Amino acid sequence: MDFEAGEVICFDKPYGWTSFDVVARVRGIVRRYLGVKKIKVGHAGTLDPLATGVLIVCTGKATKTIDTLQAETKEYVATLKLGATTPSFDKETAEDATFPTDHITLEGVQKALKQFVGTIEQIPPAYSALKVDGERSYKLARKGEEVTLKPKTLVIDEIELVDFGHEENSGEDYLRLVIRVVCSKGTYIRALARDIGEALGSGAYLTALRRTRIGDKRIEDCTTVEAFEKMVDTLPSMSMEKINQKI
Repeated sequence: MDFEAGEVICFDKPYGWTSFDVVARVRGIVRRYLGVKKIKVGHAGTLDPLATGVLIVCTGKATKTIDTLQAETKEYVATLKLGATTPSFDKETAEDATFPTDHITLEGVQKALKQFVGTIEQIPPAYSALKVDGERSYKLARKGEEVTLKPKTLVIDEIELVDFGHEENSGEDYLRLVIRVVCSKGTYIRALARDIGEALGSGAYLTALRRTRIGDKRIEDCTTVEAFEKMVDTLPSMSMEKINQKI
């Protein structure tokens, strides 16, 4: 592998890791292998810490392709809890309200989902990396400050109903909805969960999110950070002469 000329590597981002955590770990592995202090490494499309799945990491000159890769269509499988909301629209924050769900039917869910297919306007979550007056929105939200973000125009190509029914967890019985979403860059699946809950006359938030595809890069094509590190350790060592030239 030629990390300086540029490599595009697909990782299955672990739960709890930030996208930057993956980039930092990969950068450290590559720097150690090359014997250099600096190497360009970046990712093509942020995943929230509580999400898993496809994260494309580029090294060296391949970082120039990041904008192109970020613009590719993305696919997610999202699990929603119906009948409750959280400030972050996922499990990062505690539930702040509950709502009735007895009126929600399969037919009602199918009808509601159709509302979000096509070109739509979506208000991003306050708990997002968007900047407000030069500061990250999520930092303001975590300090309890009110954040107002402008709606964004985006495209949702498909929403497929994967599963719908009652789920029992820790003695609690609630309605669970699982959907597959194919969408454009800039779509917040957490915000989509919020909007679906409102469309159902209830509430909803994400309990799990997995990105399964970016463009033609699928979850099946991904490696883990641990497997990548082991693979790099098996590569032929660079000669000391080449290492000295790079320092």
